[in-house]
Amino acid sequence: MYKIYLVEDERNLNDILGFYLRNEGYEVKSFTSGLEAEKCIKEDMHLWILDIMLPDLDGYELIKRIKKHNENIPVIFISARDKDLDIITGLQMGSDDYISKPFLPMELVIRTRKLLKRVYKQEENNNIIINDKYKIDINKRLVYQGERLIELTSREFDFICTIIRNRNNALSRDYLLNNIWGEDYYGSDRVVDDLVRRVRKKLPDIRIETIYGYGYRWCDIED
Repeated sequence: MYKIYLVEDERNLNDILGFYLRNEGYEVKSFTSGLEAEKCIKEDMHLWILDIMLPDLDGYELIKRIKKHNENIPVIFISARDKDLDIITGLQMGSDDYISKPFLPMELVIRTRKLLKRVYKQEENNNIIINDKYKIDINKRLVYQGERLIELTSREFDFICTIIRNRNNALSRDYLLNNIWGEDYYGSDRVVDDLVRRVRKKLPDIRIETIYGYGYRWCDIED
């Protein structure tokens, strides 16, 4: 299931858009202010939908902070301001699409569906193929090499999914701890190193780079 973060300060519109997106089958987390949304930038999601005109931290500043954390996360801008100017500015700042107010909620749903399909096309049918070696079944939480099932623990599987969604981005140990063990975990961050060691042993043909003193990064292997 795709997770969408919706930022719209008009509460009625926020509720309507959230209803339509949830009805499509998406998991939606709604915000009515930029500062409120900023606190969740480091969380794991698939798409941001941002209103440009927000009362505190506007959409332009918010997308800067989102892209600084993860430049690959897709963003849709919505706004009632000057359409041509906002489209150009939004594209320059890394947005993937733009919808001008007023619009029908189903237009946002359709654009969202197309964008998610394009960005996460490797995850169609809930299967991901890595380096032509491994197949990951997202729904069943299983990993195969050819016909052979590779036994992974729940956290090992969560780690694989996390680094794939953030491919080519550096992930800190703290980020991995929060996303895999949860924010209530108070143990040593060295459990991340042990987890990575086990995953590398079980899946030797994936490329997980160590960023010394920081964390890890999964990189695409070039042909």
